[in-house]
Amino acid sequence: MSETPPETPDFDAMTRDIAEVPAVEVIVTVAVNLMSAAAVKLGLTDEGDTYKDLDEARKLVTALAGLLDASATEISSFHAAPLRDGLKSLQLAFREASVVPDEPGQGPGEKYTGPVYG
Repeated sequence: MSETPPETPDFDAMTRDIAEVPAVEVIVTVAVNLMSAAAVKLGLTDEGDTYKDLDEARKLVTALAGLLDASATEISSFHAAPLRDGLKSLQLAFREASVVPDEPGQGPGEKYTGPVYG
């Protein structure tokens, strides 16, 4: 019995596919992925606290804030506004989930957004 070799990715096709995607779409997709991962690590999904890890959530929220800060002028307010709203919601959820909340301005991503208040 012969084994079939595992399929190797078609890097040329992948490069062509990526080349056709506008930068705004890539940035928004990455931001949404960071938001989703942060929500899981904050315990905000149907699984609840199963995957909760505030240290990991802090990293993801900070990365999201940095991405949005760096790209805000590039992606237009049409895309940036809902992403900023989502970021603020995650920052507030982090503060609520923390046993000892960070001082205002010291929470995840707040070096990019400034202090976040409910």
